[in-house]
Amino acid sequence: MQLTFLGTGAGIPAKARNVTSIALKLLEEKGSIWLFDCGEATQHQILHTNIKPRRVEKVFITHLHGDHIYGLPGFLASRSFQGGESPLTVYGPKGIADYIAVSLKVSQTYLKYELNIVEVNEGIILDEDQFYVEAKMLEHGVQSFGYRIVEKDRPGALLTEKLAEMGVKPGPLFREIKAGKEVTLENGTIINGKDFVGPSIKGRIVTILGDTRSCSAAVELARAADVLVHEATFSEKEAAIAGEYYHSTAGQAATNAKEAGVKFLILTHISARYDTTETLLEEAQAIFPASSVAEDFKEYEIPAYKE
Repeated sequence: MQLTFLGTGAGIPAKARNVTSIALKLLEEKGSIWLFDCGEATQHQILHTNIKPRRVEKVFITHLHGDHIYGLPGFLASRSFQGGESPLTVYGPKGIADYIAVSLKVSQTYLKYELNIVEVNEGIILDEDQFYVEAKMLEHGVQSFGYRIVEKDRPGALLTEKLAEMGVKPGPLFREIKAGKEVTLENGTIINGKDFVGPSIKGRIVTILGDTRSCSAAVELARAADVLVHEATFSEKEAAIAGEYYHSTAGQAATNAKEAGVKFLILTHISARYDTTETLLEEAQAIFPASSVAEDFKEYEIPAYKE
């Protein structure tokens, strides 16, 4: 599980920062990539990485401001032109379906893959074998969502030594035992697989927020997350401006991270007014030391919990 930042700026592109887009790589877990927001020129940013558009399986849009969606029609088209044939689902606020439909219709773009669009409400919006995603509404000038991506706990290690003591040799039965099923051995003994599997392995949690003022929903979505990606458009000196325009400061993001008990905070959506991010980082680390500022193309590994 890895985060790759394709764009980390706010509002308009800057020389050092493109507008917002984040890739969550789930290549080992699912063989796919999930994209969060798709600002203008996201497909250009992808060209500087090892990301294959056809591997993108889902796109989650936080809100419909242009710096988060202007790159979406181009990405959808390029994915088709570059051989993407597997289905893709776009999740986003009400209005995302109209935006995509009009963009593709007017440009006469025809996709070679099945495109599904889900206009989300608060709650669990996706529940699969390995992951589920929860959405909550944040506080912004338009409807804006945060997403909590939860990896489900995995079965623990198979207690092979305990099985060996019972004369069970490695083979097809191991898979059934690992799955916790009841299994009949060659001697007729019936065992419960759950008795031969160690404690479950904790799954990881990643929270990615859209644009927002500091609010309780941000904290709830981030509770005990391994990584929180939080906008920090302004420094503390511009706190009044941040509140007026429904954005957060670096200090507010850090306060939310601390209250939520997250392990690591990544600040993004940085205003172009800042030539450097030293002040933003200092403000955040003064409250929550485990803070970092995202940069375009920077990657963050989210290590799995061990057995």
